[in-house]
Amino acid sequence: MSNLMSVLMPILIGIVCVCLLSLIPDPHRRRANAVLVAGAGAAYLSGGGLGYAEFVLPVVMTYVAFRGLDSWTWIGVGWLLHTAWDVLHHLNASPILAFAGDSSFGCAVCDPVIALWCLAGGPPVLSRLRDRLRRTAPAA
Repeated sequence: MSNLMSVLMPILIGIVCVCLLSLIPDPHRRRANAVLVAGAGAAYLSGGGLGYAEFVLPVVMTYVAFRGLDSWTWIGVGWLLHTAWDVLHHLNASPILAFAGDSSFGCAVCDPVIALWCLAGGPPVLSRLRDRLRRTAPAA
């Protein structure tokens, strides 16, 4: 059960994150997500688990985030790059949160959920779900 939860919880966190981010109105939603992906690029800097290589991701993510100001695809790519960094840290036993040994693994499961939403264009998922439910609800 514990192994199942270590996968399900990060997926749930990713879904909640997507739902909350989708509440930001257009056109600010994409720009806010670009800023978030830029910040994610610096998340591992204080740990230093990969030595000087830790400086690579923030540089790359700054470029990706800049491109993401105008492109959901670039933001999605940024989250996938962060996923790869999460995997490297998990394999290197250098978690994003020092007090939570599997935190990089969880991040590697959560980030692709956000990436998929971004690659789909960052739609307002809650309003689309609400509209779909209204169309399928029987008339009273």
